[in-house]
Amino acid sequence: MKNIKKNLANIVTLSRIFFVFIVIGLLYCNQCEYSYIAALILTAILMWFDGLDGFIARKFNISSKFGALLDIMGDRIVENVFWISFCALGWVNVCVPIIVLTRGIITDSLRTLAFEKGYTAFGKTTMMQGKIAKFIVASNFSRFTYAVCKAVAFFFLIAGHMPVEYSNKDIILTIGVICVYISVIFCVLRGLPVIFESKRFFTEDK
Repeated sequence: MKNIKKNLANIVTLSRIFFVFIVIGLLYCNQCEYSYIAALILTAILMWFDGLDGFIARKFNISSKFGALLDIMGDRIVENVFWISFCALGWVNVCVPIIVLTRGIITDSLRTLAFEKGYTAFGKTTMMQGKIAKFIVASNFSRFTYAVCKAVAFFFLIAGHMPVEYSNKDIILTIGVICVYISVIFCVLRGLPVIFESKRFFTEDK
């Protein structure tokens, strides 16, 4: 029981990865109204879990560097699986997954270097030093806003492509598409401070 409590946040993070593959399976394997409804429900749950794992870690004081890395890994897998799958379905332009994947590879590589120096992406030991950089990358406001944009984009894209007609379907799809591009812009903007702040790690090695 003690080990379960200690690893509860990590279990929640890993469950998000499990759920996202089920969602994509529902979208591909059975093109019907009920499979899309199930996909929407699971999408809502896994996006809720995105904030729940961090809340649990803080609530029970079980935050760790491993948990922080696992959280980032979970974020990457979930968003990349969604973007790539939506692109394959023809729902988003190929530029979307290309930009998100490229940004993720760059920032995660730099964060690995920071991790070796004892820093983490977020929290008290964040690699962000400047106030503006901390706000853009590591602040709760920035992280929450970015997560909400992605959640709305994922949820509304699925709802907007349901194989059944209903009122306001076009509006929902339009909102979803708008949130896609807001998410991509947010993704790039939150990646730039990581690049700029990482320069000091290279100078330290000289």
